[in-house]
Amino acid sequence: MTTTQPTQTMPLGSDRRIRRLADRQVTDRAALYALLDEELVGHLAVTIARESASAAPIVVPMGYARVGDQVLLHGSTGGGFALRAASARSTVAFAVTALDGLVYARSLFDSSMNYRSAVVHGVLEPVPDDEADAALLALSERLMPGRPAEVRATVRKETAATRVLRLALDDVVMKARSGGPSEASGDGEDPTVWAGVVPLRRAFGAPVPSVLTPAGTPLPDSVLALATGSSRSETIEAVKGGA
Repeated sequence: MTTTQPTQTMPLGSDRRIRRLADRQVTDRAALYALLDEELVGHLAVTIARESASAAPIVVPMGYARVGDQVLLHGSTGGGFALRAASARSTVAFAVTALDGLVYARSLFDSSMNYRSAVVHGVLEPVPDDEADAALLALSERLMPGRPAEVRATVRKETAATRVLRLALDDVVMKARSGGPSEASGDGEDPTVWAGVVPLRRAFGAPVPSVLTPAGTPLPDSVLALATGSSRSETIEAVKGGA
């Protein structure tokens, strides 16, 4: 796929500035990439015009992948709303959020969350037919690394039923909070009440085979890597090293 060359900072328009707690705005593009590459699901917001009523907002969770300075979104040709937004050239918003922890202060008012959040504004562009296979592969590799090499090739009927849209990372606003609760000695709070941060981590659980998978079928490398954080060869080498 052809992609634009990544830039180091995000374009900042006056209408995209964080107005509340403006110091939490992030303009470092590397931080944006880290967020997008870490998460798996975002929320696409579009406004759909209806013949019998006023336009209605729709928000739908979607899997995605970042490729360069673009976000790829996977959809069905029968889904409709995203394709209509693309054909109408209407502006959409795509939001991704990572919750990194809960911040416990000595009052509920001062308690908070540690997070990273980005909203991308722009117009959805259908990926050209000659780039569709590469786009679908990029999406699959992002969500299930290594899986495409383990399963049969996608057939023409499946490709025809799938559409990939892309959204340029040209108009982005990102906000983040990190650190502990806001506190100061002598602020009148009771110091014997615990305050701090409870970090939040995401982890994959033990793989569960489908009902038609024969007992004893070995885990494929893609699943093993996801569940354990290491490949089969790395696991074998670790066992040999401990022998």
